[in-house]
Amino acid sequence: EPSGMAKHTVSSARFRRVDVDEYDENKFVDEEEGGDGQAGPDEGEDRAESIVLKVLISFKANDIEKAVQSLDKNGVDLLMKYIYKGFESPSDNSSAVLLQWHEKALAAGGVGSIVRVLTARKTV
Repeated sequence: EPSGMAKHTVSSARFRRVDVDEYDENKFVDEEEGGDGQAGPDEGEDRAESIVLKVLISFKANDIEKAVQSLDKNGVDLLMKYIYKGFESPSDNSSAVLLQWHEKALAAGGVGSIVRVLTARKTV
């Protein structure tokens, strides 16, 4: 039936009203580069530090040594970096817990771990 066909065509024409430019890759990248409301790299880094510190503080004291021993040298250095970041802005009970992490990280990574973290911070 021709009248049925016409209705079908009209509804499919409505269905296809999509702004393809809205999904243009280049347009999206431009907006991303110039977006004022977007989180900058520092904000993302701060959020990551905050999350890592919450995780470290949530550990039970008797689990800390086991966790540190599971890390390789780079992991211990990274842990040490977050420990020192945590010392910069202490909260509630964080310093006491971070000192326990520091003791275990120092035992695993040696003084070299501290030197590498502090040296890396001076170059930034």
